[in-house]
Amino acid sequence: MTADMLDLARRAVACPKWRWMPGMADCYGRRLREGDWLDPAVEFPDLTDPATLGCLLALVREAWGQEDMGTFRWGSGRWSAHYAPFDAAKSRVFDADTEAHALVGALEAAP
Repeated sequence: MTADMLDLARRAVACPKWRWMPGMADCYGRRLREGDWLDPAVEFPDLTDPATLGCLLALVREAWGQEDMGTFRWGSGRWSAHYAPFDAAKSRVFDADTEAHALVGALEAAP
């Protein structure tokens, strides 16, 4: 895990809306099962793992109350997580170089 991804994982677990979910992988490559306990001082999510990213997306959707919130990649290669309520003036976009960065940004900004 790169230093950048480890820092991002630390930011994710520091979010009030963060929680570990079964199926996520930790930074040591272990897959979390129901009832597992992780030490928050030394264990962080592997944000390069596809299942962990899927769980992170579910947390972002839950935090924003937006079931259809998703991520997509622009032609420029940047990733975006987009929150678009009925009131377009309240729309929020979280752009970043990676999908994980866009999702953590959206989780950090969740109400």
